[in-house]
Amino acid sequence: MTRSVTTESRLSRNAHDYIHDTELEKLLGAPSDPHQVRDIVAKSLAKEPLKVEETAALINATDPELVESIFAAARQLKRDVYGNRIVLFAPLYIGNYCINDCEYCGFRRTNLDAVRRTLKPEEVLQQVTALLRRGHKRLIIVFGEHPHYTPQYIADTVRSIYEVKTPNAEIRRVNVNAAPLDHEGFRIVRESGIGTYQIFQETYHHATYSAVHPSSTRKGDYLWRLDALDRAWEAGCDDVGIGALFGLYDWRFEVLALVTHARHMMQKFNCGPHTISFPRLRPASGVAIDPRWLVNDEDFKRLVAILRLSVPYSGMILTARESAAIRRELLGFGVSQIDAGSRIELGGYTEAGDAQQQVREREQFELGDIRSLDNVVRQLLQDGYIPSFCTACYRVGRTGEQFMEYAIPGFIQKFCTPNALTTLQEYLVDHASPETRAAGEQIIQRELDKTPPSAGKEELERRINRIASSDDRDLYY
Repeated sequence: MTRSVTTESRLSRNAHDYIHDTELEKLLGAPSDPHQVRDIVAKSLAKEPLKVEETAALINATDPELVESIFAAARQLKRDVYGNRIVLFAPLYIGNYCINDCEYCGFRRTNLDAVRRTLKPEEVLQQVTALLRRGHKRLIIVFGEHPHYTPQYIADTVRSIYEVKTPNAEIRRVNVNAAPLDHEGFRIVRESGIGTYQIFQETYHHATYSAVHPSSTRKGDYLWRLDALDRAWEAGCDDVGIGALFGLYDWRFEVLALVTHARHMMQKFNCGPHTISFPRLRPASGVAIDPRWLVNDEDFKRLVAILRLSVPYSGMILTARESAAIRRELLGFGVSQIDAGSRIELGGYTEAGDAQQQVREREQFELGDIRSLDNVVRQLLQDGYIPSFCTACYRVGRTGEQFMEYAIPGFIQKFCTPNALTTLQEYLVDHASPETRAAGEQIIQRELDKTPPSAGKEELERRINRIASSDDRDLYY
């Protein structure tokens, strides 16, 4: 797509295409040096973001012993930066009308089998109420790219979600996955009180991007999309998420490009992305998958671990595209957020019927894990994790540059773990099955036993007991 003068003037300050395919491809052809790899791993464990060249060295390391050292470092870094918490959220699809024609997407405009729908205000209320009754506290709302879904429409939807209340429950943070906006559009959405604004480049490889995004569509403009989150920053959104859809091109290239994108943000705004997502291509209505670049499980584990080491301060999101088994295995490799109890059909939280059935014509792609929220929470507890519904950082301004302080010694102990435990206690009291509640109470007691008096153990215990014995909620630090 040829950008008009008007579009050019709406790009961010000093906008340019900083993804150089030839340079990234060249890095992937370099031989692996075991000593260099060990030095890079040590740098990662010191919580220093890696250069793109250093990430490439980790990618090029295929010796089993070196790969295992990368896995072990990713596990250690996850513990050091995020502790044993796993943050939970749910996706809520608001509308799937779309003017794009992305070859990999069930919502593509030429897919005549797709059931098109935009939830009415009362239907949004029904979906949010159903999610609250299951125990969710944070959502990401998803829109197709269409003139119907204006910045004001998105903002109004966010505000309407915050207004929904059930006994002892409300949505405390709404994140957004929607089309790239101009500066004014991002300002309008930001003022509604969103958390993260998430935009995926899908593929950073220019030729592949052009092949799967027709030039006649809005999404066909590579730079407009690449520059989108810079515009969001300039409009006051200091909490943004990036991602790539793995399976469109060589996973190794996409990892290098994600790190390049993160470093660009750091250099320009002194803060990297709040989250990085790495979904794999999944079957979808009206889509024929090209198998050439599909990522197998072993390479998927490598790319997750390498991303964790390369961008230590960014949250990493592993979605329900993946099977329950691979999600369980990868939690220890640096993942900090997962969705649970997810339905991505429009209206799916009240209309899905048999929970084990999916209707491709009503969803963007097929999910791999459709376990209930309670089942996911119980599995996390049994594996020793703390399921967290915390939204405190958003609400007290610990975003943007302040979010980078997660790795400061004592931060996890002072804020993150206590907030995870209080929100877990809310879930156990208000929503959990007896089996899940019993497992959760054991985890809470374990964490209290580990908490020294100097870290506010008495106050934390008092808050947990208040939640258990009264209607007091949202007692965050």
